Amino acid sequence: MGFSAGIMLVAAFTSLLIPAINIGGTSISVLGFIIGLLIIRILDKLIPHEHFERGYEGPEITGVQLKKMWLLTLAMIIHNIPEGMAVGASTIYDIKEGLLVAIAIGLQDLPEGLAVAMPFASTRKGRLKGFIIGVLSGVSETLAALIPLMIILYISTALPILMALAAGAMIYVVIHEIIPDIMDGKYSEEASIGFFIGFIVMLVLDSII
Repeated sequence: MGFSAGIMLVAAFTSLLIPAINIGGTSISVLGFIIGLLIIRILDKLIPHEHFERGYEGPEITGVQLKKMWLLTLAMIIHNIPEGMAVGASTIYDIKEGLLVAIAIGLQDLPEGLAVAMPFASTRKGRLKGFIIGVLSGVSETLAALIPLMIILYISTALPILMALAAGAMIYVVIHEIIPDIMDGKYSEEASIGFFIGFIVMLVLDSII
């Protein structure tokens, strides 16, 4: 998860926010960034979900309680929406940049997805649950990647604000969701090392692709 956070943080700046400023200006990019923060903040408050370390987040659920598997899946979907939008927006901006972001997101999705799915898959009865979580999180990211494309088809000048929006959403996920979750546990040292490895990997990818 630390590795994922490092990659996402660098990608948000080098592949989304800086290009957004270059093509749309600072004001538009700051506006998009704030909108991205607010959208994920609202989703974070409205959608019930669960973290391994910090436990349940979201509105109080009355009536039928959601199983932990679905709460963890919803947490993954919240993470994956900005990631998918980042891939979609950066690909519209530049195919090379889109490939870079797709590779980076794919690299960080592996440890992030395993962190959620493996506790279920480690038991024989939980293998299907782990598989379902992986599939649903992947589908949500693919669908999110189409959102920028659909908007650009109708509003051709919206690209910089969409790129900044995706950057804001990703940074919110890193700062509010991933970092607190991995630093609350007993493996904070390993999480820090993973973060810096992910950070360096993304910087290297950005320089060679």
